[in-house]
Amino acid sequence: MTNTAPIDLRSDTVTRPDERMSAAMAAAEVGDDVLDHDPTMRTLEERAAQLLGTAAALWVPSGTMGNLIALMLHLKRGDRFLAPRGAHVLNHELGSAAWLAGGMPEPLDWSAGPGRPTAEAVRAQLGGAAAYDMLHTTLLCLENTHNGAGGAVIPPDEHVMLAAAARDGGLKVHLDGARLWNASVALDVPPAALTVGIDTVQACLSKGLGAPVGSVVAGSEEFIGEARRVRKMLGGGVRQGGVLAAAGLVALDRLDALAEDHDNARALADGLTELGWAVTAPQTNIVLAAVPDVQLTLRRLQAIGVRAVPMSGQVRFVTHRDVSKTEIEEVLRRIGEARL
Repeated sequence: MTNTAPIDLRSDTVTRPDERMSAAMAAAEVGDDVLDHDPTMRTLEERAAQLLGTAAALWVPSGTMGNLIALMLHLKRGDRFLAPRGAHVLNHELGSAAWLAGGMPEPLDWSAGPGRPTAEAVRAQLGGAAAYDMLHTTLLCLENTHNGAGGAVIPPDEHVMLAAAARDGGLKVHLDGARLWNASVALDVPPAALTVGIDTVQACLSKGLGAPVGSVVAGSEEFIGEARRVRKMLGGGVRQGGVLAAAGLVALDRLDALAEDHDNARALADGLTELGWAVTAPQTNIVLAAVPDVQLTLRRLQAIGVRAVPMSGQVRFVTHRDVSKTEIEEVLRRIGEARL
């Protein structure tokens, strides 16, 4: 094993609070959020709702809980819901959509591009009157950016058509926007431009924005009232939550900085391509590389101090605020010298 300091590109969740964020957490005004609604938590939720174009928002400990709350409130047991193939709610949330929310998933193929179904594909799942013994389809769950597709984005025009197709068929729409901020920066549009026509949205604070924990789920005032109850049922009620909300407020000041992560992802992808790797050009901060043996490649990367993970049968690298341009250059130097 090498003694070279590791460079961690496994995920943008490995970031650590910097001095500004830590100071904000230490100085946060706090209260019991379960009893009285912590004041800093309230400020964060109001700001997040404004950014996302919704009436209200609720802080939750994780994106998985945010998605689960939405699915539990949108679905009745045995209802079918549609989601793009490889979506996080299908593959990476331990089956909670079925186990706890009671939904029956129906994957949609990427007929419009990586991670993106077409509006026609949604309508095709809804045509005609269903027999009494068939599933009721009641929800479309979108993902922007699509993690399994390498951080692929859904542009605003496609999003609007997907939401309209769902609504025309009587479906609710939930958006898993764990990296919606990245999509917003990549497309140079406000986050609210990517939530048009949705009923609910979840967005993470603990990925590229650098907060140590937390996401928000957002929607109508009525939805958030019920979501607060479900959050408590799932064990997500917090007491002096302002300590964590303060980190989220600092995180929301950093949306524009995500462009640097995207630049570093492109530099990494270009460098790997020059070294002979088969790389999908990234749209945001996730780089997918096709290799003959994923596990062997990951072990060889680990040996030279480069940390990555498997994703969709490929090697995934994720750039983030704790990895600089210089460190990306160092990653490429190590890979080149090791002739991987």
